[in-house]
Amino acid sequence: MMNSSKNVMQKYLGEGALILMTIIWGGTFVIVKESLADVSPLLFVGVRFGIAALIVTLYFLIKGIKVEFRSIKPGLFLGLLLFLGFFFQTTGLKITSATKSGFITGSLVVMVPLFQTVFERRLPSKGAQIGTVLVFFGLLFLSSSGSSLQEFVSDLGTNFNLGDWLTLICAMFFALHVVFIDIISPKYKFLDLLLLQLVTVSILSFVISGIFEVSGVEKLQFDITLDSLRGILYTSLLATLVNFSLQTKYQKVVSPTKAGIIYSFEPIFAAIFAFFLLNEKITNFGFVGSALIFLGLVAAEIFDNIFNKKENSYGKS
Repeated sequence: MMNSSKNVMQKYLGEGALILMTIIWGGTFVIVKESLADVSPLLFVGVRFGIAALIVTLYFLIKGIKVEFRSIKPGLFLGLLLFLGFFFQTTGLKITSATKSGFITGSLVVMVPLFQTVFERRLPSKGAQIGTVLVFFGLLFLSSSGSSLQEFVSDLGTNFNLGDWLTLICAMFFALHVVFIDIISPKYKFLDLLLLQLVTVSILSFVISGIFEVSGVEKLQFDITLDSLRGILYTSLLATLVNFSLQTKYQKVVSPTKAGIIYSFEPIFAAIFAFFLLNEKITNFGFVGSALIFLGLVAAEIFDNIFNKKENSYGKS
């Protein structure tokens, strides 16, 4: 009984940590969007993760902690997935709106159960499946800027620009990252994985941005302004250092599908921040989508409890 209560507390603590992360990540779309007027996308990501990596490295040195050799390969792999996600997201965000970027990134919730089935060879819980379906339709409503049913239907197929497609690719890599965090993190020290991910993303971002500069794909830019400094500090300390510490430590006590559903709240928070800070509007369909996403999260929790009770009662009979 004691272990069961402890596991329940750990589960709720983990879910609470993921919700806090989602709120913080929701704010990054607006802040990064403003910063990209002054800083090249990949250079921004490199500095963001570099500062966070430096802080964690200093902690390792002060505490005399050494990275275990066996953690290097999985840590680098998670870092690669993370880099690809941020590469496509930040590049796409320069082209699309902060609100739309948040909505499309939220589509990772639909991809997580699919990848979970492929790589973990287990189906998501019934509650999570129901929640995912509701969230999927919620994201459809959120992704439309139309104000009538006809505009809503037509908007789904024609309102995608290059930035939107890049953001959709980013969602795929973030979904893979969610699933492999679930597979890898219970087997290794979370601080090792955290540091290796931060260093990998930072180094790859600097290297690729240098290649882009030399090849003429994109000219490097880093203007020190209030927007760029605010963006670097917010994303490096809160959205990167704090959030990935929480994710690496606590996501292992939350199922990948339920984690994906919690992360689907990110577009809602992104839309709220964008409304107040960038004056980006959300349509009536957007409000319906927000309600469906919230209902999806609640439904996943309720139906999981119902199905678990039924299974337990069958087991006792």
